[in-house]
Amino acid sequence: MKFDSLTVKEHPENRTTAPHVLPIYATSSFDFEDINQGIDIFKNIESGHAYSRYANPTVDTVAAKIAALESYGLDMDAWAVMTSSGMSAIATLLMGTLQSGDKVLSQGNLYGGTTELLKGIFSQFGIETVFADLKNLDLVEKALKDDKSIKMLYCETPANPTLACVDIAALSVLAHQHGALCAIDNTFATPVLQQPFALGVDYVIHSTTKYLNGHGNSIAGVVVGRDKETMRKGVWRAMKLVGTNCSPFEAWLTNNGMKTLSLRMERHCSNALTLAQYLKKHPAVERVNYPGLPSHPDHGLAARQMLGGFGGMLSFELRGGLDAGIACMNRIRFCSLAPTLGDVDTLILHPASSSHLAVPKEIRLQNGITDGLIRVSVGIENVSDIVADLEQAIGSNPSYLIS
Repeated sequence: MKFDSLTVKEHPENRTTAPHVLPIYATSSFDFEDINQGIDIFKNIESGHAYSRYANPTVDTVAAKIAALESYGLDMDAWAVMTSSGMSAIATLLMGTLQSGDKVLSQGNLYGGTTELLKGIFSQFGIETVFADLKNLDLVEKALKDDKSIKMLYCETPANPTLACVDIAALSVLAHQHGALCAIDNTFATPVLQQPFALGVDYVIHSTTKYLNGHGNSIAGVVVGRDKETMRKGVWRAMKLVGTNCSPFEAWLTNNGMKTLSLRMERHCSNALTLAQYLKKHPAVERVNYPGLPSHPDHGLAARQMLGGFGGMLSFELRGGLDAGIACMNRIRFCSLAPTLGDVDTLILHPASSSHLAVPKEIRLQNGITDGLIRVSVGIENVSDIVADLEQAIGSNPSYLIS
């Protein structure tokens, strides 16, 4: 081999023992031992890697870990596909399981981006979304019975940003009775607090950007399904052809974050409950949305289907509407104003002016997303610092204290 060829070629890997931490396979493609192996891999006769848009060892390993978490303790083997973001995970699921003429039955209090995706993008391709109160099981059953084109029931619980909860088990039963799939966004709860597969769902979605990673340094998503063959023919195929694959680096960051997931969720839950109890007593606060409070309308349901904690997310409505909400946001000092959630530090968001800005006001108001609503992703800092910052941000303006 000539010198200039030596500079180009990969050198034999100099590894004698297994790495303790998952490596980043930063390669676009993989070499075949011979053409027959390549043919067998492309025909799915042999399992193997060919091109990182199809599959990558780093990404596949992290996906398998998430699938193991979601199916932990259950008599099933889930299979997962990681994607480039939580939104691409939702889109990939829909593309992989639905076709033109199908409908999705969902709730009005979804994350604003999901609502926009369903109404503004998928409607263009003949996939319509029917929004209904998923707490009303009679209404859900009637919708499914009357419209056989509904092929998926899609829900969030707890919902973003009102923390409203729906009955996962009951919705799964109704969906299956009428020939529809049931899918849930489990980002808020994580598999630490909620196992939707145990309650009958077919697909679980995460924006791994949020709690699974937990450190605000990666963007990725995942679709987890009950059946590998169905996932491969539908979701994996859509991911491969549309190119919504996760990058190895983002998957690697997610893997590192998941190592502290259980510890972080314990502190998130504890801090959120303390903050919710404080806010509930504040004279400037009209309402606190946290399923861990006995006063929350879905407290009993959340206690039944969430596993030992109620999560790190809450929202509260200030007296004084939009002006009060904006003024509060501008006074935040210790917490961060950021349009995401699930990080180790506390993040504050005003949905009416950010995440739900594109959602029609009448739909927002129907679902409790008012102009004065503030969403808090409660971090793992010392909770007294979080409370003190909210206290000065809310309490420094006497005009909030409207009777």
